Amino acid sequence: MIDDTANSELNERHRVRMERKKAIIDQKIAEAQKEIGIIIVNTGNGKGKSSSGFGMVVRAMGHGMKVAVVQFIKGAMSTGEEKFLRRFPDEVSFHAMGEGYTWDTQNRERDIEKAEQAWALAKGFLSDPEIGLVLFDELNIALKYKYLDVHAVIADLLDRPDMQHVVITGRGAPDELIAIADTVTEMAVVKHAFKAGIAAQAGTEF
Repeated sequence: MIDDTANSELNERHRVRMERKKAIIDQKIAEAQKEIGIIIVNTGNGKGKSSSGFGMVVRAMGHGMKVAVVQFIKGAMSTGEEKFLRRFPDEVSFHAMGEGYTWDTQNRERDIEKAEQAWALAKGFLSDPEIGLVLFDELNIALKYKYLDVHAVIADLLDRPDMQHVVITGRGAPDELIAIADTVTEMAVVKHAFKAGIAAQAGTEF
């Protein structure tokens, strides 16, 4: 058990460390004054890419932004996020444009066709300054399998309205996309329930 003197010293060391840390953080905040729409990429093999993306959708809605969601690959099954967001048609434009996972569809030509249709819709949102945030869920998969040309996609992303935010999810984000993104997070697997034979659960997986 820590005695009062040792505890007091520990508390004082903590206070000094936090004081120094606050000074550093305050300086960084003071220097970061630029406001502009950013591109966020969530990739990696771990869970949480789409979950984070939809969290940002709700966050943007909370700030009164109009939001658009275009899902690549996904679309064969109903999800909780789709059911929820369709309750707000004036705030969110939701489009599940895929026909299922690639191992289920097993038809590359059809997958390419659906991805091209989805990107045609996406380009419309990227040209609309009224849309504050766009989520392109699983776009990385479409780029990984070369269903879409990454350079054409990047050109459209960079040509969007100045204050529009874009969130892109999916495994295998291409290097070209990572290079032009402002924030990139790679989700790593530590444990996953599926590996233990636990089925995908409503509310956590879909």
